Amino acid sequence: MTQRLLITGASSGIGRALAIAYAKDGASLYLLGRDQKRLDAAAEACRATGGSAEIHVADVRDREAMRAAVEKAHAARPSTSSSPTPASPPASRQGQLLEPEESVRAIFSINLFGQLNTIEPAIPSLAARGSGVVALVGSMMGLRAMHFSPTYCASKAALHSYATALRAKLAPHGVDMSLIVPGFVDTPMSARTTSWKASMITDAEAAEIVYRGLEKRRPIIAFPRYMYWALRIIELLPPRLVDFFVLRFSADVPQTIEREPREFPRCSDMGRGGLLGRGHYAARDLRRGHGYPAAHRRKARATARPAARLHRAAGKADRR
Repeated sequence: MTQRLLITGASSGIGRALAIAYAKDGASLYLLGRDQKRLDAAAEACRATGGSAEIHVADVRDREAMRAAVEKAHAARPSTSSSPTPASPPASRQGQLLEPEESVRAIFSINLFGQLNTIEPAIPSLAARGSGVVALVGSMMGLRAMHFSPTYCASKAALHSYATALRAKLAPHGVDMSLIVPGFVDTPMSARTTSWKASMITDAEAAEIVYRGLEKRRPIIAFPRYMYWALRIIELLPPRLVDFFVLRFSADVPQTIEREPREFPRCSDMGRGGLLGRGHYAARDLRRGHGYPAAHRRKARATARPAARLHRAAGKADRR
């Protein structure tokens, strides 16, 4: 039987590599991401290995857009079985006492609410069918919070707790829950982070581990395992003792800045393997008004960033 999967963050990193790994087995894939060109390339790579792939450009922070995307995927592919969702980058700067408020909200929006927006529309269908697996992507830093990126650690720790509780809740309905807990993986995100990266593996190697874990319906898919168990044991030690040694470890990680969710087409505008009609439907083109309805242009201008654009739009409205 052909496997059917919905994968968010499929345009790069672990998500892309995992999609290709499933495509090699002839899986039917529904790929979501924010970058049209990279999604197209990922879909082509999946088709080249023997799988089939459809794409949908969406932002996981847009709850309604994600609901529409997932419901469309279920309508077209009622056996959609898993939704592994890769992580957003952590945010911090050396010597900075608190993370910027925009970064805190951006990280929680992507790491926590983005993943919830993905799985919530899918769970009722999976439970009604009595089968399937839901996959959430945590982090080793969700096991032991690190001082250089508290918000990232907190968002992942929240996700770990949610996955643990949801696993027991879904079990009577025949739905499995897998929590993916990766260590260091060689991705564009990790390339922007300056730190000691113990036992770092490639995204393809990470995808193979996740693939095997999902096939076996493992509740915890952690790699490397020694790091997972070491962090679990460390949490049993006196907190001040652990903090003393943790403070000797430093890292310089990129800062995440909050951005408004982009305007994307609803699923009714989607065709197989891409968009129908107007093609690229990015917020940038909407703001510039490239052939789109006046109502769309006004809405895009009203939500444009930075603030200077908002001021210019307000000034034009006053003059009218």
